[in-house]
Amino acid sequence: MTTPTTTPRRRLPLTGQILIAMGAGAGCGLALEAWGTEWLSSWLVEGLFAMLGTMFLNALKMLVVPLVFFSLLCGVTGIGDIGALGRVGGKALGLYLLTTAIAISSAILIALAIAPGEGFDLGTAPVDGFTDGKAPSLWETFAAIVPDNPIAAFAGGEMLQIIFYTIVLGIAVLMLGARSKPFVAAAAYMNEVMMKIVTIVMTFAPIGVFALIARSFAEQGAALFLPVLAYVGTLLLALAVHLFVTQMALLKLFSGLNPLIFLRDIHPAQVFAFSTASSTATIPVTLRAVTERIGVSQPVAAFTVPFGATINMDGTAIMQGVATVFLAHVYGIEPGLSGYLGVIVMAVLASIGTAGVPGVGTVMLTMVLTEVGLPIEGIALILGVDRLMDMARTVVNVTGDAVVTTIVARSEGALDLRTFANPKAGEEGDALHINPRAKKELAKIAAPR
Repeated sequence: MTTPTTTPRRRLPLTGQILIAMGAGAGCGLALEAWGTEWLSSWLVEGLFAMLGTMFLNALKMLVVPLVFFSLLCGVTGIGDIGALGRVGGKALGLYLLTTAIAISSAILIALAIAPGEGFDLGTAPVDGFTDGKAPSLWETFAAIVPDNPIAAFAGGEMLQIIFYTIVLGIAVLMLGARSKPFVAAAAYMNEVMMKIVTIVMTFAPIGVFALIARSFAEQGAALFLPVLAYVGTLLLALAVHLFVTQMALLKLFSGLNPLIFLRDIHPAQVFAFSTASSTATIPVTLRAVTERIGVSQPVAAFTVPFGATINMDGTAIMQGVATVFLAHVYGIEPGLSGYLGVIVMAVLASIGTAGVPGVGTVMLTMVLTEVGLPIEGIALILGVDRLMDMARTVVNVTGDAVVTTIVARSEGALDLRTFANPKAGEEGDALHINPRAKKELAKIAAPR
């Protein structure tokens, strides 16, 4: 008599868990905002949710510097040829700056067509603690790329300086040839270790995402959208046009790949980007998505993804364009063609070396408003919805990183089309799994002799 076999229950993918956590967090936050008591707000929102959300974001930030260092180092040494490295870097830089310029240009045109802010009742909108930002010159921007103290750059998380130093280190390793083999093997091993740590941290992502979303909605609520509904609607439209039209058109034009399949493959990184509002924190998820789901080779992805998270700010540029037009209408000031051209140039330059963390777009916006002569006090009008809008524009930033990475990989013959077409690719990487055999082998090695 045969014993009937039972089919193991299929585990819900991590993306599904995060989506459920986002929905539950939004519902919980809105309920607390509407009916919560002062005690609940203090203990639950500012206490438990703030603690869990901060712990999760800190865990992600903990990963970023070592992950970028080892993955980028492996990427440089994996490419193997200094000429090919220059080709990959040149293509990535050109595409990132191109997409940012297109992003803010289209955002300004869309905003001018819709004209958000016309007839807006300004009232009183003081800004506490906001000062105008001073835009660094072009020469200062490029000079700051070279770190005077690499250790300080690593300690301070200065991503562009870390990237520069790591590329120089990788080139030096390549120049030493066969003598570098043990060092390259050690870097590859540490890169694998970091990816395992990513898996461990991501296991707790639904909890962290729930806490972050619940706190945002409990503190801000949906009512904050009403006074600036035109701004919010225009910004969301501009972001959607750039993501679904501009970025997908560039992907099709330069790689010939199907944009619908690409969106299917990259959606885990998009969901995570939306929940954290940080391009930098999403680097581990973006790396896994482009390598395991889209099929980009590890060396190319390890180079272009951290690079993009540092200099590619399409969503932030769109926000600056829409906000500039919105505030120009609110204050009745017309920047003119020269003013808007200045906004485009400044947004592209400011994107170089800007940290991919929540809220940085607001700081960059002070520079833009100062440049075109608009009062920075107007930031108070959009500050209330900035956190939720930051989530949306981070999705555009991360998608842009993946689009450029895919285009560069395709042009270099470093894209596995079978992985790209496979709808189940990369799903096995979602679960936290400890290999019993590896555990036993390590125990034998570590046992006292």
